[in-house]
Amino acid sequence: MYRALVLAAALCAVAVAPTSALAANWLPHPADASWTWQWTDSVYSPTPTTEKVTVKEQKGASFTLGWTTADLGNADDAVDSQGTMVFQETSSGIVNTDWSSTAPPPEFPILCSSASRCGNSLTSVWYQVIWGSRSPTLALPVVSGASWSSTGGANADVTSTSTYLGQEKVSVPAFPQPVTAAKVRSDVTQAGALGDPYGSGVRTIWWVSGVGPVKIVFEHAGGTKAAVTTAVLQTTNQQPDATTPIDANYFPLKQGAKTRYSWTNTKWLKKKSVTEFSVAQVQNNSARVDVKHISGPIRLAGSYGFALRTDGLTNIFGSTKAASLAKFPQLGPRFLAADKRRHFFTPYDLMIYGLNPILPDSTAAGTTWSVGSTSGRDWQVFGVTGTSKVLGLRKVTVPGGTFNALAVQSTLKQSGYAYGSGTRTSYFAPNKGLVKLVFKHGDGSTSTVELLK
Repeated sequence: MYRALVLAAALCAVAVAPTSALAANWLPHPADASWTWQWTDSVYSPTPTTEKVTVKEQKGASFTLGWTTADLGNADDAVDSQGTMVFQETSSGIVNTDWSSTAPPPEFPILCSSASRCGNSLTSVWYQVIWGSRSPTLALPVVSGASWSSTGGANADVTSTSTYLGQEKVSVPAFPQPVTAAKVRSDVTQAGALGDPYGSGVRTIWWVSGVGPVKIVFEHAGGTKAAVTTAVLQTTNQQPDATTPIDANYFPLKQGAKTRYSWTNTKWLKKKSVTEFSVAQVQNNSARVDVKHISGPIRLAGSYGFALRTDGLTNIFGSTKAASLAKFPQLGPRFLAADKRRHFFTPYDLMIYGLNPILPDSTAAGTTWSVGSTSGRDWQVFGVTGTSKVLGLRKVTVPGGTFNALAVQSTLKQSGYAYGSGTRTSYFAPNKGLVKLVFKHGDGSTSTVELLK
């Protein structure tokens, strides 16, 4: 059998996470699921190859797909291939963890530095999907502006940079009408293989929620006779989701992006504090965001960490140092030493305060989540009980522009601290992030944050 040789290197950067319903939408795997594909390679296999894919095994967050070309009416010169491929669902995406198959035909390029014990192949639909993109195969959630780097190959010697290009209607034989797909382009690079430059090129995959991939076009590197691999879904017993997934990104984590805010409080901060936030580092949909003082009575510097996953946007750390001419009430909780308690020094301090996620996995009006017990990370950090609710879209005008923003309202209670209690409404605009925040504190004061640019 032809088998993956090295797994650990490709997976070292991916954290194992619980199974995700959203991941299952983009690559469903009920026990009876099946897909029939047809693919060609313009140079090495111009005769179409039909292969059938089924679900072989499911175990927790992992599942195994199997494929065969047998008994499907293929021509004698079509590719003969059988194999299995193992995937794992995580909150940050779909990851390929193993594979096993028959060897590729000898006429195909050798995709390793040596022909001996070469574990790489592109002679199956699912090999085309994971080439350079095992970890992850598809980053989640699929939102506007998303891009990610990935690795692949038996020795993690293939790399790719993938970009979500948006939603597009695509026609394939599996469905009578065009279906809405998430279009992902990957720039794939492999160097040092005997079969160079076949292992490098540009691959485009159309993913349909509720079905999985439905079309693949891999334009291989090379000269005037460079190969093009095309795979198209012919039949399946899976159906596209009835509702097109919303791909609006209400808190983009794009490296280098900058936003500037003003913050005032009717009682404690009447002169504006202006701060600038910049996305300093991004990896696997997690980011560090740095903040600096621009003007006003609070001189500060700090950093925040955020993770965008299938269960929403979560703050994972926050640290600021400040010298303030303004005097603010103390915050709790009492069970923490004074030097361990949070402070309101920046707009993000107000935004992340109380409970995660900052934004949930659903943008539907009426979606709620809460923290009501005296346990868990958020309680240990903030000592706050409360509930957040998605109010829906609201038109918001601030100095930075007019936006159709998603409003999230939180009711917060920090026992013994009126300033740490109250009602906060945050407004998030697509592809911009936080644009306004109004926190009506329990002490009667109101904090207002507005996007300047």
